[in-house]
Amino acid sequence: MTITHLVTHSGGFHADELLSSVILTRLFPDAELIRTRDGAWITPGAGKIIYDVGRAFDAEAGIFDHHQRPIPLREDGQPYSSFGLIWAQYGRDYLRAMDVPEAHLDDIHQSFDRGFVLPVDLIDNGAMNPSEAGVLAGLTLPVLLETLKPQFDDRGAGADDAAFMAALPVARAFVEASIKGKAAKRRAHAMVTEAIVAAGEGAVLELPMGMPFRAAVVDAEADHLLFVIHPRDGGDWAVTTIRKEGGSFENRADLPEAWAGLTDADLEAASGVAGAKFCHNGRFIAVAATREAAVEMARLAVEAVRA
Repeated sequence: MTITHLVTHSGGFHADELLSSVILTRLFPDAELIRTRDGAWITPGAGKIIYDVGRAFDAEAGIFDHHQRPIPLREDGQPYSSFGLIWAQYGRDYLRAMDVPEAHLDDIHQSFDRGFVLPVDLIDNGAMNPSEAGVLAGLTLPVLLETLKPQFDDRGAGADDAAFMAALPVARAFVEASIKGKAAKRRAHAMVTEAIVAAGEGAVLELPMGMPFRAAVVDAEADHLLFVIHPRDGGDWAVTTIRKEGGSFENRADLPEAWAGLTDADLEAASGVAGAKFCHNGRFIAVAATREAAVEMARLAVEAVRA
């Protein structure tokens, strides 16, 4: 069946139908987006997908609302918003439209659902309060997207619709960036795994470019690795540490204390490495002019850890 109309409610908007629109307009670019509460429009019919309005959920009929009783629930009992319902139905098709490899489809679909869709669902249903984010409450995505609504005294004709359409590409940028980032991490995982094999029992991992590496290092149980080197876009090389945990700033090993905060000639003198350019005060990254200098700095850092 050809989809000719995407129908959601008029008036003020929330993150769930805005993000649902991101998915649907990508999959059905020729369909007209209608914002209305007119009974004829929000009644299921041929060529329509109706979401966040209509007080019914019936995927086969093309209606995806969550305001009715009983509210649609996930298998674990957590509530869906329209975004969750649309993602469950169309998310895999959306990932294919973004050229996500079939082998990564289910993994990324689930990861995006748990890390991006579910928080929107919970906040929209009042099952989670943005204030739980503490001082970051005003920076949660649902709150940020709602700041794009018209101000209370901007009641010009079509103000809500104009704001919705202006907010749509903003929301799209967040969705697409998240998906592309997840896909990139999986590509990086394969490259890092190959590099780990090449490193053997050495303590330094050399990568062909900067990329996410910690997950592959953990999955490979490569506990012997202490530092990573890779070329940078400017032509120089980075020497970086490996964090002990994803959410921590604690490293398996720090760069030598004597290098901290030094640059150029001062760092060359302290390290004894020609081409040493910079070491961060936090001792988690250093920069070298050449691969040879980076290899030597990494070797000295390993020696310092083992001394």
